[in-house]
Amino acid sequence: MKRVHLILHRTYCTVNSSYQISRLSKLGQINEARKCFDSQRFKAIGSWNSIVSGYFSNGMPVEARHMFDEMPERNIVSWNGLVSGYIKNGMIKEAREAFEMMPERNVVSWTAMVKGYVQEGMVAEAETLFWKMPERNEVSWTVMFGGFIDDRRVDDARRLYDMMPVKDVVASTNMIGGLCKEGRVDEAREIFDGMRDRNVITWTSMVTGYCQNNRVDVARKLFEVMPEEKTEVSWTSMLLGYTLSGRMEEAEEFFEAMPVKPVIACNAMIVGLGERGEMEKARRVFDQMKERDDATWRGMIKAYERKGFELEALDLFGVMQRQGVRPSFPSLISVLSVCGALASLEYGRQVHAHLVRCRFDVDVYVASVLMTMYVKCGEFVKAKLVFDRFPSKDVIMWNSIISGYASHGLGEEALKVFHEMPSSGTMPNKVTIIAILTACSYAGKVEEGVEIFESMESRLCVAPSVEHYSCMVDMLGRAGRIDEAMKLIESMTVKPDATVWGALLGACRTHSRLDLAEVAAKKLFEIEPENAGPYVLLSSINASRANWGDVAALRKDMRTKNVSKFPGCSWIEVDKKVHTFVRGDIRNHPEKTMIWMMLERTEGLLREAGYSPDCSHVLHDVDEEEKMDNLRLHSERLAVAYGLLKLPEGVPIRVIKNLRVCGDCHAAIKLTSKVTEREIILRDANRFHHFKNGVCSCKDYW
Repeated sequence: MKRVHLILHRTYCTVNSSYQISRLSKLGQINEARKCFDSQRFKAIGSWNSIVSGYFSNGMPVEARHMFDEMPERNIVSWNGLVSGYIKNGMIKEAREAFEMMPERNVVSWTAMVKGYVQEGMVAEAETLFWKMPERNEVSWTVMFGGFIDDRRVDDARRLYDMMPVKDVVASTNMIGGLCKEGRVDEAREIFDGMRDRNVITWTSMVTGYCQNNRVDVARKLFEVMPEEKTEVSWTSMLLGYTLSGRMEEAEEFFEAMPVKPVIACNAMIVGLGERGEMEKARRVFDQMKERDDATWRGMIKAYERKGFELEALDLFGVMQRQGVRPSFPSLISVLSVCGALASLEYGRQVHAHLVRCRFDVDVYVASVLMTMYVKCGEFVKAKLVFDRFPSKDVIMWNSIISGYASHGLGEEALKVFHEMPSSGTMPNKVTIIAILTACSYAGKVEEGVEIFESMESRLCVAPSVEHYSCMVDMLGRAGRIDEAMKLIESMTVKPDATVWGALLGACRTHSRLDLAEVAAKKLFEIEPENAGPYVLLSSINASRANWGDVAALRKDMRTKNVSKFPGCSWIEVDKKVHTFVRGDIRNHPEKTMIWMMLERTEGLLREAGYSPDCSHVLHDVDEEEKMDNLRLHSERLAVAYGLLKLPEGVPIRVIKNLRVCGDCHAAIKLTSKVTEREIILRDANRFHHFKNGVCSCKDYW
């Protein structure tokens, strides 16, 4: 009897010790587990197995193997633990070596090894081993089946599914999901209909499958008849079906009916509404969210950026910072694009600092975006520094720097970089040619541009596209060679589009060629009947000739066809806030009195310096005094005045305008830079103008 009690006591102690070792190991207290193991006078095989498993679970495979090798005896559980332990630590090679060394194997051993290969994405190796198994259980079939599904080998998965002796609800649900991802929804529905038991995950998978394949109405019918209580996932899957298919009216109605609105559902609504340009609704969803994740902020900022709400995007970025939310990489890229669009240099520098801290700035794509931002902010020196940092540049970086030189009127520099490009191992592409032709156009490098255009197909294997022809028409037109530009249009191998005729019309405005202007305008009226640009340019030519009747007729035609032109608008950043000015209107600006005073002061200095307004740029038949008032209230003049008022001496005044700067404003700002001794950088719809000491970087060729 004593011997029986002793055996029972020893068995209890052994079981209890193994339990304690396992419990401490699971809590991460592996050192305490080892103390418990070492304190045992009699160490049963169960305790050895527990401590080996504990070391593996705590990411200490070397110690685990050392203990395994120290074991006085091992059983199949010990060997299975070694194989499984290596697999848990991602050591598939060591697991296979242990598997091959096993004195005997059971179905658990084989299944563990197959599962290991599946987890590592080595599905072919898993399949080979699976078919060698002497016996298989339900888990074995499920593991291999899951491997095929994960590897998108749906046909193999379907064959295996049909062979499975037991098809449980998990396998059937996975099969439905796999088929739906491949667009085989009807096949998935057959399996769904044939199932005797379904759970909420099965129903949700089928609903999701229909939504993924743009069969939203069928998905909704299935959603409505779900017998199980619908989960957040069920509701969200149905909502995503509506948002992804662009059916936002139904999505809004469904979203309102949702009992719980999880973050992923709110994010989908923000993205969907943002893509439709319904920014107020998107922002309302954003503001009502109690919790937000990275995708929420990213989606809202991206929506603002894509739909032209740059100021709102910057404001939201500021909110992010104030709330201590760390912006993600895509959010930073979106904000960089916004900074470039608004010439918001201070925010741009801040984002650049974020990218440097996160080590994102070493990426070539990021470098290209940074360069574009600095170029658009007029900080070309900084853009060039970013370019020079990279020893191995891709074609996008080369295109960015050439485009940057082009927009700043630096034709010589652009040509130099263009000719250096092939020797660096990067060949120019279609975009490169557009960039260099634009640079030649803005800098008056006509002969160089013609040579590049005529040799682009033979030397660079790039066939001329409509964009290249547009650049050439613009180049010839700026140089006054308008008849040559017209001949080029007539000889084009592709059909001229609005950009080609627009380039010709712009040249006709500059050189007052009413005959060809009417031809170009007529073509543009046909191609883009709702575009106000041709009307404005043609009106400008007629106004310069005092043909007020023709100007009135064009204006009446615009009203009849309901064509409206974009108002002139300019922006300037002061103290990390972007201020917007519209032509002729500062009544709502909180500092309007001070702006008026600065305008009056500047106008006085200009008159003393000999400035005389060029009233040919006014498109209305009014008296001279009213024409002069009209000119001095152009949006860029208001923005410059605000910059003179608010920015300290020595800081460049950076203004961005949505339209091309008029000739009178160009002359006035050029002289303003001299009389105020300030550097003024103006970016209009076409290019940059750097005004300093009464001289513009464009050399009055624009």
